[in-house]
Amino acid sequence: MSINNYQDLVNKIDNLKKQDKMDLSSDQDLSIAIMNLISIEEHFFFTGIKTGKSNYFDLLNQVRSLRKELLKKIIKDYEGEVWCISKHLLAASMRLMEVGTKQLGQGKKTEAENLFKKAFDLYSLFWAVNMGLIDTGGIKKLDDNMLNKKDEKKTLAAGGQTGLMEKFSDLVKKVIDCCIE
Repeated sequence: MSINNYQDLVNKIDNLKKQDKMDLSSDQDLSIAIMNLISIEEHFFFTGIKTGKSNYFDLLNQVRSLRKELLKKIIKDYEGEVWCISKHLLAASMRLMEVGTKQLGQGKKTEAENLFKKAFDLYSLFWAVNMGLIDTGGIKKLDDNMLNKKDEKKTLAAGGQTGLMEKFSDLVKKVIDCCIE
C-alpha cells in the first residue's frame, strides 16, 4: 500500500493494528522505558568515571543488555545505521525533555516549550523511521501530501515553518494514542 495522503497513512496503521503486527500504545510506553534505560546507562557511565569504581560499568552493561533486548521489540527490521539512529533519536529526545523540564522549573516557559517541541520532533522522527515512513521514495510523498495545504498556509501565515519534522510530529499526534488500553 503506497502512502499518498494522511488517510492512506491512517488506513495503513489501522491495518497493521488489526493484524496484531503493531500495538502503538504499548510500543509508545516501551519507547519511553527505553529512553529511561539509555539515561540510566549514561548515569552509570558518569558515576563510574567520577567515583573510579568499575562496578558501575558492570551495571551499565547489564542495563545496556536489557535496553537492546527491549529495543528489538520496536525495531524489528532495520538496515544500515537505523538501529543506532533510533537509539540516538530516543536519547536526544529524552535529554531535551529533561533540559526543558529544568527550564520550566526556572520559570523559563518559552525556552522550555521550544525544547519540548524539539524533543517531540525527534521522538516523531524515531517513529517515522521505525514505521517505515521514511525512505527515498516516501519522503517526497510525505512532504507534498501528508498535511493539507490549508494547514500549511496557516502555519506560514503565522510566521512558522512547515518542514518534514513538523509533519511527522503532526502525524504522531494523530495516530499514536497512548491512552488506548
